Amino acid sequence: MIAEQARVLEEQAAAIDAHWPVQASQALQGLIHAANTARAQGLPAIPSDIAGPLIHALKHGVLVGLSQIPRVPGRKQEPCRDLLECLRYRQADVLRFTTDLRFPPTSNQAERDLRPAKTQQKITGRLRSEQATRDRYAIRGYISTAAKHGAHVLTAIHDALAGNPWMPPIPEPP
Repeated sequence: MIAEQARVLEEQAAAIDAHWPVQASQALQGLIHAANTARAQGLPAIPSDIAGPLIHALKHGVLVGLSQIPRVPGRKQEPCRDLLECLRYRQADVLRFTTDLRFPPTSNQAERDLRPAKTQQKITGRLRSEQATRDRYAIRGYISTAAKHGAHVLTAIHDALAGNPWMPPIPEPP
């Protein structure tokens, strides 16, 4: 789901110059801003009076875009067309961040967490051994999760090495 949102935003950025409906872009940006504002206010979701018009504008922009980019015979479509179809048919997944603010609108942080390993892989042509890679990701995941929850990273590492690892709070059911 988060990957779906990230893919939407990444492909949107690449497709803006080529047929991307401005209305859809503005609506998505408005929804992300509204989600960040609502989260800062401690709300569980974007208020419907704010989300409703933006979602309507997004739906309309998607339909406009689909009408401007014809479907070609065969399975392979233009990236813009594929993205617009994803927005149309997987709307609930893509817009989940509007109704449940526990979901971020993008996966930027997850991508940043993976970037050092991908850079090493590109430079050396491979990662280290499978076990070393698993260990590295376990440590990086622990540090990243602790930091995201506001824990002091060095304290969390110290406590883990002392046999008392920091644990994230258990989320409350929706």
